[in-house]
Amino acid sequence: MAANNRRMSGKKGAQVGSGGKRRRGLEGKGPTPPAEMRKGHAKQRAAAAKARRAQGRTPQRRGAGRSTSELVVGRNPVVEALREGVPASTLYVQQFIDNDERVREALQLAAERGGINLMEAPRPELDRMTNGLNHQGLVLQVPPYEYAHPEDLLDAAAEEGEDPLVVALDGVTDPRNLGAVVRSVSAFGGHGVVVPERRSAGMTAGAWKTSAGTAARTPVARATNLTRTLEAYKKAGLTVVGLAADGEVELGDLEALAGPVAIVVGSEGKGLSRLVGETCDFRVRIPMPGGAESLNAGVAAGIVLYEAARRRS
Repeated sequence: MAANNRRMSGKKGAQVGSGGKRRRGLEGKGPTPPAEMRKGHAKQRAAAAKARRAQGRTPQRRGAGRSTSELVVGRNPVVEALREGVPASTLYVQQFIDNDERVREALQLAAERGGINLMEAPRPELDRMTNGLNHQGLVLQVPPYEYAHPEDLLDAAAEEGEDPLVVALDGVTDPRNLGAVVRSVSAFGGHGVVVPERRSAGMTAGAWKTSAGTAARTPVARATNLTRTLEAYKKAGLTVVGLAADGEVELGDLEALAGPVAIVVGSEGKGLSRLVGETCDFRVRIPMPGGAESLNAGVAAGIVLYEAARRRS
């Protein structure tokens, strides 16, 4: 009997009362804070963006970064890059170069633009810089591209009082496709493009050229993890729409394009990756009466952006 009492004495007795928890649970939490104070709300983002603009500064966020510098090599490529407004920091010209029409045009364009250093260098130095490529005496240095953070694109929409319209690229590795998407986003009133940090095209000189100068006013953001970025966009109120040849919804039937949306475009061959496809709220197909199997990323994005702009007008 004593042993039983010892075992029972070790047990915790019943608690009397709730310690006030029930009463506190019935109490109200006070008035709902205004939209400008609710984290993640569109009006809160707009207020924060307005405050930053008033202070004349842009926040430096984690995840935004730089690409490496790039060299454009050869007389025709250098002249074309300068014509298209590709950013450049230095034009290297070989000593004792044959002064033909392309060399003269390159020097004139660099001088007219301003801010481009002109450097004369011996041929062996240019050979070393270009790893022996056929530079023809002209080398243009393109500075590292300053990528935005994915959240910056939402802030840009909030500043303009508009629903976000963003394009994300999944597995698109051709810089010309990236440039074409940037151009379409600019043409149809979008707020920027998101690319993954790895296994994706970056803002190279080729992308700048294809964008026809629109990359100067349309931000490109780099995401460490595209799936997590799309999840964050969903929490911020965006509908994530993935383009797929076998999508369940036809483009003309998608009402979500009239609101805040992120359009995800996959590669022409493989389409959307599995995780990204599972993250999408809708998988949408573009009707193609002509029977083409697929469209490249630039064309597909342009079609969907046009439809989004039409519904918003």
